[in-house]
Amino acid sequence: MKLRRTLVGLAAVAATLGALSTPAVAAEPYKAEYRMSLVVGTAFPWGKGGQIWADLIKERTQGRINIKLYPGVSLIQGDQTREFSALRQGVIDMAIGSTINWSPQVKELNLFSLPFLMPDYAAIDALTQGEVGQKMFATLYKAGVVPLAWGENGYRELTNSKRPVRSPADLKGLKIRVVGSPLFLDTFTALGANPTQMSWADAQPAFASGAVDGQENPMSIFTAAKLHNVGQKNVTMWGYMADPLVFVVNKDIWASWTPADQAVVRQAAIDAGKQEIEIARKGLADAGQPLLKDIAAMGVNIVQLSTAERDEFVKATRPVYEKWKKTIGADLVSTAEKAIVARKK
Repeated sequence: MKLRRTLVGLAAVAATLGALSTPAVAAEPYKAEYRMSLVVGTAFPWGKGGQIWADLIKERTQGRINIKLYPGVSLIQGDQTREFSALRQGVIDMAIGSTINWSPQVKELNLFSLPFLMPDYAAIDALTQGEVGQKMFATLYKAGVVPLAWGENGYRELTNSKRPVRSPADLKGLKIRVVGSPLFLDTFTALGANPTQMSWADAQPAFASGAVDGQENPMSIFTAAKLHNVGQKNVTMWGYMADPLVFVVNKDIWASWTPADQAVVRQAAIDAGKQEIEIARKGLADAGQPLLKDIAAMGVNIVQLSTAERDEFVKATRPVYEKWKKTIGADLVSTAEKAIVARKK
């Protein structure tokens, strides 16, 4: 795992944001408890990252900062697309958020959802731990939150209840649950599917009832949520995109802490992010042959695409890539593409 650049990259971001985000003195008394929003619970790598961050903060501040986790984005009635706005407004104090879920409010975050942009972990690291990651943090700060560290949800694979998918033609007409992002609607429409926006809380009952045919998520979520029990009997390993996570704090909450505690919370986020990425990638590494064999033993059909088959999906989604490159910012996408080409594998 090539995560050695994590502290260096984030130190640069801290230097960039430090003058803006660290007041001379705490402005308000501390709360008895701070609210951390998460989309999923602690059975998932994402949720584990939240628990690790909260525990590290409590330990390192000797209990001055206590955090309660709110999985299922319960602070906003389960609507994960509202999380970023609620964070800016102070409904949420802290969060580990998905770049996908926040992309409607921060268009640059759509970069990570460009289909087939990031072919491997080294490509993800080249973006989050380099110049692109620093630019993203500066953008997020301007958008109203204090970003501290990167985490990772993982490469998103395709599942469905109807048939094996080896080509775009196999997706034709399938109802695929997607998050509330226009880019995802465009991507799956280009592939011939019928994308349906739905929160994760609503998705699992929809799979069980047959109202929705499929979804795309990391295999760690497939196994933790036991999606094979709600009809998801076909998996296509296509790695079409990954979903970086961001550890953030509401600006007013951040300003209420002393500089010393800000430093503690920031370092705890960096440390928790590193651990969370290791957990997520171990889960996905285990989704190599041993775990896939276990899943297959449950009656699930596993499709491993050949290079030629994967190229069909790349070709079908290229117009979406080009369209969204303009929306995201051609310069930012170009910087990302060059960083990926230059990555150390």
